[in-house]
Amino acid sequence: MHAFDVLGDPVRRRILELLAEGEQAAGVLTAKIQQEYGISQPAVSQHLRVLRDNGFATVRADGTRRLYAIDPDPLREVGAWLARFRG
Repeated sequence: MHAFDVLGDPVRRRILELLAEGEQAAGVLTAKIQQEYGISQPAVSQHLRVLRDNGFATVRADGTRRLYAIDPDPLREVGAWLARFRG
């Protein structure tokens, strides 16, 4: 999936905004997204999976919790591409 396809979805952009505040548990992210967008837990999980599978987020286990964080590398690549149009 192309970076702009990943970032084109408002739910995924919101998840990245939440992760910009720091590492967060999947349950916390899910609760916030469900409250804001009214979507199901499986739908939120799918969005997290897309972010993870495309390199925008990382996940690590902490006991039974899954902690998500931003991986800045793909965002830097998007920023570098967009930089050509600034100026």
